[in-house]
Amino acid sequence: MPESVVLLHGFAGTRRAWDGVVAQLDRERYRPLALDLPGHGEAADAEGPITFAGCVKSVLAQAPERFALCGYSLGGRVALHVALAAPERVSRLVLVSCSPGIEDQGERAARRAADRRLADDLERIPFEQFIERWRTQGLFAEEPPEVGRLAREDMRRNDPHALAAVMRGIGTGEMQPLWSRLGELRMPVTVIVGERDQKFLALGRRMVDSLSRAELAVVSGGHGLPLENPGALARLALARLVD
Repeated sequence: MPESVVLLHGFAGTRRAWDGVVAQLDRERYRPLALDLPGHGEAADAEGPITFAGCVKSVLAQAPERFALCGYSLGGRVALHVALAAPERVSRLVLVSCSPGIEDQGERAARRAADRRLADDLERIPFEQFIERWRTQGLFAEEPPEVGRLAREDMRRNDPHALAAVMRGIGTGEMQPLWSRLGELRMPVTVIVGERDQKFLALGRRMVDSLSRAELAVVSGGHGLPLENPGALARLALARLVD
């Protein structure tokens, strides 16, 4: 029977960000389920404030009883919350370009303030202007032009006011760090990082050292691996879910 694989996208993306990965999966081995996180895509009209607890509830309500879980960036942070909340349901965990949060209180407070300014901008300036500002940050430097085109196309599937609610509710600055809880995760974990993504490469190495059953995979690309190198995620990350 094919293994169910739940896929969670990053901030300002949608489930369509996984199209390239899904297209390369062997359907005899995998049953992929890419979800729109609350505040994104077709889930833009999520009721009430957006919280990590609400995201966990949404994912678990849509997922099968037992599943492998793969999250990218924001989706990776949500995936960590899901795995900690319902470890009996998550068979394996794949974290792509992901951080367990900011430990330093001062740094976290500064990031929270920056996130709230971004949320204000989402409600104040034209969405296309915000998209360009977001996509030209250093995190996405050196990406091939086609990757940038696909990312912008996916961002346009979102509502800027809903994204503002996401930023205020589950932005990096709002998240309580999970570093001290990584040791609770007993399922196998694969941490995937792009070779150009030096910040997250350092975070990935530290995560692997903090997890009881983990491996680090460094692949060609930068931060936006689902769009830049979907073949590696389909071949390397997800293939390891059944070995």
